[in-house]
Amino acid sequence: MSPVLAGVLQLLALIAALALAYRPLGDYMARVYSSDKHLRVEQWIYKGIGANPNTEMRWPAYLRGVLAFSAVSVLFLYLLQRVQGSLPGSLGFSSIDPDQAFNTAASFVSNTNWQSYYGEQAMGHVVQTGGLAVQNFLSAAVGIAVAVALVRGFARSRTGELGNFWADMVRGVVRILLPMSVIAAIVLVACGAIQNFSGIHSVGQFMGGSQEWNGGAVASQEAIKEIGTNGGGYFNANSAHPFENPNSFSNLFEIFLILLIPFALTRTFGRMVGSLRQGYAILATMATIWVGFICLMWWTEFAHHGPAFEIAGGAMEGKETRFGISASSIFSISTTLTSTGAVDSFHSSNTGLGGGLNLLGMQLGEIAPGGIGSGLYGMLIMAIIAVFIAGLMVGRTPEYLGKKIGTREIKFAACYILITPALVLTFTAAAMALPTPGNSMTNSAAHGFSEILYAYTSGANNNGSAFAGLNADTQWFNTTIGIAMLLGRFLPMVFVLALAGSLAEQQPVPATAGTLRTEKPLFTGLLVGAILIITGLTYFPALALGPLAEGLAS
Repeated sequence: MSPVLAGVLQLLALIAALALAYRPLGDYMARVYSSDKHLRVEQWIYKGIGANPNTEMRWPAYLRGVLAFSAVSVLFLYLLQRVQGSLPGSLGFSSIDPDQAFNTAASFVSNTNWQSYYGEQAMGHVVQTGGLAVQNFLSAAVGIAVAVALVRGFARSRTGELGNFWADMVRGVVRILLPMSVIAAIVLVACGAIQNFSGIHSVGQFMGGSQEWNGGAVASQEAIKEIGTNGGGYFNANSAHPFENPNSFSNLFEIFLILLIPFALTRTFGRMVGSLRQGYAILATMATIWVGFICLMWWTEFAHHGPAFEIAGGAMEGKETRFGISASSIFSISTTLTSTGAVDSFHSSNTGLGGGLNLLGMQLGEIAPGGIGSGLYGMLIMAIIAVFIAGLMVGRTPEYLGKKIGTREIKFAACYILITPALVLTFTAAAMALPTPGNSMTNSAAHGFSEILYAYTSGANNNGSAFAGLNADTQWFNTTIGIAMLLGRFLPMVFVLALAGSLAEQQPVPATAGTLRTEKPLFTGLLVGAILIITGLTYFPALALGPLAEGLAS
């Protein structure tokens, strides 16, 4: 069987699995966030944190809950790393340096999971399981909660109430993420992923010396790492490591986990706004971009330029022979079009244009299907931009889901889409202009520029994958990428929740003959075009200096 055919069959199997899970999971999540009942364990949690889950919140109160909880999470995770050397189960590792502790705390709380450290050489069991894995659950639940608040903004009218943040977050963990992660962890253990709390031990003799590895609760962390679109690996090699990703089946299963909730949330959206066809339109937009990027990645990675590619059958350098080019391409596109950041191959080893596709996938805003929660609210923001453009073309006040998109709403949407590019391009320009950051680049010229552009794109878009070749464990990169991750995560949420509150206060506008039908294929095409054009105009000059220049020169 040819590698291309194998890739097509894997893609079809993946699509079939996602289609089977789409309806039941999407409907279940809609029931979770629409129910007025609380499980007993949830009531215990509310009592422990002193929250009243039945109190409705307007958007400023909802935002305060998000920011306060996240700030406490950053502080807790930072302090946990700083005292690691005194904790049991530290495996003899010392406490983490202040700049790296800040970077890691910001990373995991913002659902980025950028890692400037070697996991198996820096973090003990307590920090890995009690700190990082816990934040994998919590940061993912926060993302879903904000997306659900925006959906309520469309669904409700003449009220500014968006639900209760504490109830939404707790339900996301208890009813969705935790049970799914338990099942996924069992499957991964059955595939060969490890799950233990053993110490450092020798695994055999290699080239005249011994190799040592530490154990850990890897399968359970791997499960929520993918389900929550987090991406932080227990080991430095991430999902290329056989302890995390043992075989080709586990590789495909992990891709399935990455995409499962982001795609299913489109049905949750359709169910909660009372129009499943609106959810299908958003799904079609996400799926079109996702499949298109995979096909382009296959084309670039299988292209034969030179004898090395011809012998290997494609760009195999930096890829696991267990997975090959096809599966690695599906994984890399899926992880950069979501905010996962997990990798089963080195993105720096992709062809010039292939690396550019990974960059562009993040620069789209990670909305196809995007991160858990963040992908849905990012796509809905782009839908608002698209209907605004359509309204300008026909001279009509734009409407979306029965809500008028006026001056206030479009300002919130515009601020949302401008924040991340401003962070990426400003920090990249500063790093290239100053002498010290450039010393961290392994490569020069276009590829070296791509390393830094990729790092800030990954951080500000809360992805977390790395281009490799860049030594990011410096005070400059730990600090600036940490700031980019926090601002890139929480500043957009301010405008998402403000927009949700504005929409919820409106009275629904009845559809007329002139209303743009946003559930039709025509709108899907308009939305895809708006996403690509807006992103292309924003990032094209930077991409031309990096991956495009490298790709055209090869």
